[in-house]
Amino acid sequence: MNHVNGLPAAHESLAPLPASGHAITTAAAARDHVRTLLRDHWSPPQGGVGPDTVTDLLLVVSELVTNAIRHGGGLAGFTATVTDGGILLDVRDNSDVVPTPAHGNGEFPQGHQVSGYGWPLIIRLSRDITIERGPRGGKTVRVFVPLA
Repeated sequence: MNHVNGLPAAHESLAPLPASGHAITTAAAARDHVRTLLRDHWSPPQGGVGPDTVTDLLLVVSELVTNAIRHGGGLAGFTATVTDGGILLDVRDNSDVVPTPAHGNGEFPQGHQVSGYGWPLIIRLSRDITIERGPRGGKTVRVFVPLA
């Protein structure tokens, strides 16, 4: 196994039980969990992560978890993994439906729309987006958010 600063190069969180011991059931809890994971396990080769980059990461976390809760029949699981280049997020929900905007080009809605900005933001701020249906229903949305 590769190591960075004495830590394994990749560290997977043990979500849905973050350090607090409470299950991740909200976007706020997921953001707190990722902040803790980033603080405790991210060791970038060029120094720290800028505040805009952290804000982008937390925005992606919020959008994915909120989508699972609002449109995916509920949040079924959340995992964040620290890698050499960023954070890999897995968000599981209870719906088999693959969101059509997930395969879009990141264009924002035209006009003054109240909603519809989540997937364009995820597409613009993430890489390697995959959606896999689960063997017993539901799906997992996996995205990589670069930090370096």
